[in-house]
Amino acid sequence: MAARNIGKLVPGRTALFLCDLQEKFRKTIQYFPEIVEVSNRMLRTAKALDMPVVVTEQYPKGLGSTVAELGIDQYPEIKPFEKVQFSMCTPEVVDLMKTKHPDVDSVILCGIEAHVCVQNTALNLLEHDYKVHIVADGCSSRTLVDRFIAFDRMKISGAFLTTSESAILSLLPGGSSHPKFKEVQKIIMSSAPDTGLLTWKSSM
Repeated sequence: MAARNIGKLVPGRTALFLCDLQEKFRKTIQYFPEIVEVSNRMLRTAKALDMPVVVTEQYPKGLGSTVAELGIDQYPEIKPFEKVQFSMCTPEVVDLMKTKHPDVDSVILCGIEAHVCVQNTALNLLEHDYKVHIVADGCSSRTLVDRFIAFDRMKISGAFLTTSESAILSLLPGGSSHPKFKEVQKIIMSSAPDTGLLTWKSSM
Protein backbone atom coordinates (compact mmCIF):
# COMPACT_ATOMS: atom_id res chain seq x y z
CA MET A 1 0.00 0.00 0.00
CA ALA A 2 1.35 3.44 -0.96
CA ALA A 3 2.38 5.68 1.92
CA ARG A 4 0.06 8.59 2.61
CA ASN A 5 1.33 12.11 2.14
CA ILE A 6 0.96 13.39 5.69
CA GLY A 7 3.00 16.53 5.12
CA LYS A 8 5.71 15.86 7.67
CA LEU A 9 8.14 18.76 7.93
CA VAL A 10 11.87 17.99 8.00
CA PRO A 11 14.21 21.01 8.40
CA GLY A 12 16.84 19.63 6.02
CA ARG A 13 14.22 19.21 3.28
CA THR A 14 12.10 22.32 3.87
CA ALA A 15 12.37 25.89 2.55
CA LEU A 16 10.56 29.05 3.65
CA PHE A 17 8.98 31.29 0.98
CA LEU A 18 8.03 34.86 1.96
CA CYS A 19 5.85 36.55 -0.64
CA ASP A 20 5.72 40.30 -1.38
CA LEU A 21 5.64 41.83 2.10
CA GLN A 22 6.21 45.33 0.74
CA GLU A 23 5.65 48.92 1.81
CA LYS A 24 2.79 49.85 -0.54
CA PHE A 25 0.65 47.04 0.86
CA ARG A 26 0.92 48.30 4.43
CA LYS A 27 -2.34 50.29 4.44
CA THR A 28 -4.48 47.96 2.33
CA ILE A 29 -3.85 44.41 3.54
CA GLN A 30 -5.98 43.07 6.38
CA TYR A 31 -3.87 42.52 9.53
CA PHE A 32 -0.69 43.57 7.72
CA PRO A 33 1.47 44.28 10.82
CA GLU A 34 0.45 40.98 12.37
CA ILE A 35 1.13 39.05 9.15
CA VAL A 36 4.61 40.57 9.03
CA GLU A 37 5.21 39.67 12.68
CA VAL A 38 4.23 36.07 12.06
CA SER A 39 6.40 35.95 8.93
CA ASN A 40 9.31 37.28 10.99
CA ARG A 41 8.82 34.42 13.44
CA MET A 42 8.98 31.97 10.57
CA LEU A 43 12.08 33.69 9.17
CA ARG A 44 13.93 33.57 12.49
CA THR A 45 13.05 29.91 12.87
CA ALA A 46 14.19 29.09 9.35
CA LYS A 47 17.54 30.79 9.89
CA ALA A 48 18.02 29.08 13.27
CA LEU A 49 17.49 25.73 11.55
CA ASP A 50 19.62 26.58 8.49
CA MET A 51 16.69 26.34 6.10
CA PRO A 52 16.70 27.99 2.66
CA VAL A 53 14.69 31.22 2.52
CA VAL A 54 13.24 32.74 -0.64
CA VAL A 55 11.86 36.30 -0.59
CA THR A 56 10.12 38.00 -3.51
CA GLU A 57 9.00 41.53 -4.28
CA GLN A 58 6.25 42.36 -6.76
CA TYR A 59 7.30 45.26 -9.02
CA PRO A 60 9.34 46.97 -6.27
CA LYS A 61 9.84 50.09 -8.40
CA GLY A 62 6.15 50.85 -7.91
CA LEU A 63 5.25 48.90 -4.77
CA GLY A 64 8.33 49.51 -2.66
CA SER A 65 10.81 47.19 -1.03
CA THR A 66 10.24 44.58 1.65
CA VAL A 67 9.22 46.18 4.94
CA ALA A 68 12.05 46.66 7.42
CA GLU A 69 10.26 44.93 10.28
CA LEU A 70 10.34 41.59 8.46
CA GLY A 71 14.03 41.60 9.33
CA ILE A 72 15.67 40.33 6.15
CA ASP A 73 18.35 43.02 6.47
CA GLN A 74 19.81 40.96 9.31
CA TYR A 75 20.67 38.25 6.80
CA PRO A 76 22.86 39.64 3.97
CA GLU A 77 22.60 36.34 2.11
CA ILE A 78 18.88 36.89 1.51
CA LYS A 79 18.42 38.85 -1.70
CA PRO A 80 14.78 39.40 -2.73
CA PHE A 81 13.83 38.26 -6.20
CA GLU A 82 12.00 40.92 -8.20
CA LYS A 83 8.96 39.76 -10.17
CA VAL A 84 5.99 40.97 -12.14
CA GLN A 85 4.18 37.63 -12.48
CA PHE A 86 1.63 36.60 -9.87
CA SER A 87 3.68 33.73 -8.47
CA MET A 88 6.96 33.36 -6.62
CA CYS A 89 7.93 30.56 -8.99
CA THR A 90 9.86 32.72 -11.43
CA PRO A 91 12.48 31.05 -13.62
CA GLU A 92 15.17 32.37 -11.26
CA VAL A 93 13.51 30.89 -8.16
CA VAL A 94 12.81 27.56 -9.87
CA ASP A 95 16.44 27.37 -10.97
CA LEU A 96 17.67 28.23 -7.48
CA MET A 97 15.64 25.46 -5.92
CA LYS A 98 16.73 22.88 -8.49
CA THR A 99 20.43 23.72 -8.47
CA LYS A 100 21.14 24.92 -4.91
CA HIS A 101 18.49 23.05 -2.92
CA PRO A 102 17.68 19.82 -4.77
CA ASP A 103 16.91 17.96 -1.53
CA VAL A 104 14.09 20.32 -0.58
CA ASP A 105 10.69 18.68 -1.04
CA SER A 106 8.54 20.89 1.23
CA VAL A 107 7.85 24.62 1.24
CA ILE A 108 6.35 26.71 4.03
CA LEU A 109 4.60 29.72 2.53
CA CYS A 110 3.73 33.11 4.04
CA GLY A 111 2.85 36.48 2.54
CA ILE A 112 0.38 38.38 0.40
CA GLU A 113 -1.95 38.40 -1.29
CA ALA A 114 -3.40 35.04 -0.28
CA HIS A 115 -5.75 34.81 -3.26
CA VAL A 116 -3.23 35.93 -5.89
CA CYS A 117 0.51 35.46 -5.53
CA VAL A 118 0.37 33.11 -2.54
CA GLN A 119 -2.29 30.93 -4.15
CA ASN A 120 -0.55 30.83 -7.53
CA THR A 121 2.76 30.06 -5.84
CA ALA A 122 1.16 27.19 -3.96
CA LEU A 123 -0.38 25.76 -7.12
CA ASN A 124 2.91 26.08 -9.03
CA LEU A 125 4.83 24.37 -6.24
CA LEU A 126 2.28 21.55 -6.11
CA GLU A 127 2.72 21.10 -9.86
CA HIS A 128 6.45 20.70 -9.20
CA ASP A 129 5.67 17.98 -6.61
CA TYR A 130 6.54 20.02 -3.53
CA LYS A 131 4.56 19.54 -0.33
CA VAL A 132 3.15 22.99 0.42
CA HIS A 133 2.33 24.27 3.89
CA ILE A 134 0.29 27.48 4.04
CA VAL A 135 0.77 29.42 7.28
CA ALA A 136 -2.77 30.71 7.70
CA ASP A 137 -1.82 33.33 10.30
CA GLY A 138 1.01 34.45 8.01
CA CYS A 139 -1.02 35.11 4.84
CA SER A 140 -3.59 37.78 4.05
CA SER A 141 -5.36 39.81 1.36
CA ARG A 142 -7.10 43.15 1.05
CA THR A 143 -10.41 41.46 1.93
CA LEU A 144 -11.04 38.61 4.32
CA VAL A 145 -13.40 37.02 1.78
CA ASP A 146 -10.55 36.68 -0.74
CA ARG A 147 -8.23 35.45 1.98
CA PHE A 148 -10.49 32.73 3.29
CA ILE A 149 -11.68 31.50 -0.09
CA ALA A 150 -8.01 31.22 -1.08
CA PHE A 151 -7.35 29.00 1.93
CA ASP A 152 -10.13 26.66 0.83
CA ARG A 153 -8.88 26.68 -2.76
CA MET A 154 -5.32 25.80 -1.77
CA LYS A 155 -6.44 23.10 0.66
CA ILE A 156 -8.64 21.45 -1.98
CA SER A 157 -5.67 21.50 -4.37
CA GLY A 158 -3.49 19.59 -1.92
CA ALA A 159 -1.76 22.18 0.24
CA PHE A 160 -1.65 21.80 4.01
CA LEU A 161 -3.12 24.62 6.12
CA THR A 162 -1.25 25.20 9.34
CA THR A 163 -0.39 27.91 11.85
CA SER A 164 2.97 29.46 12.58
CA GLU A 165 3.41 27.82 15.96
CA SER A 166 2.37 24.42 14.63
CA ALA A 167 4.81 24.70 11.73
CA ILE A 168 7.64 25.91 13.97
CA LEU A 169 7.27 23.07 16.47
CA SER A 170 6.84 20.53 13.66
CA LEU A 171 10.32 21.51 12.48
CA LEU A 172 11.83 20.23 15.73
CA PRO A 173 11.93 16.42 15.51
CA GLY A 174 12.62 15.10 18.97
CA GLY A 175 10.82 18.01 20.61
CA SER A 176 12.63 19.60 23.52
CA SER A 177 15.66 17.34 22.97
CA HIS A 178 16.38 19.07 19.64
CA PRO A 179 19.68 21.04 19.87
CA LYS A 180 17.97 24.22 18.63
CA PHE A 181 14.88 23.88 20.81
CA LYS A 182 15.78 26.59 23.33
CA GLU A 183 16.66 29.05 20.58
CA VAL A 184 13.42 28.40 18.73
CA GLN A 185 11.37 28.33 21.93
CA LYS A 186 12.27 31.98 22.53
CA ILE A 187 10.62 32.88 19.22
CA ILE A 188 7.25 31.48 20.30
CA MET A 189 7.50 32.32 24.00
CA SER A 190 4.68 34.82 23.50
CA SER A 191 1.61 33.83 21.51
CA ALA A 192 1.34 34.79 17.86
CA PRO A 193 -0.78 37.91 17.25
CA ASP A 194 -4.45 37.71 16.32
CA THR A 195 -4.79 37.73 12.51
CA GLY A 196 -8.55 37.34 12.21
CA LEU A 197 -8.67 33.57 11.75
CA LEU A 198 -11.48 33.22 14.28
CA THR A 199 -13.64 35.25 11.92
CA TRP A 200 -13.12 32.55 9.30
CA LYS A 201 -13.69 29.71 11.75
CA SER A 202 -16.94 31.17 13.05
CA SER A 203 -18.30 31.46 9.52
CA MET A 204 -17.78 27.79 8.71
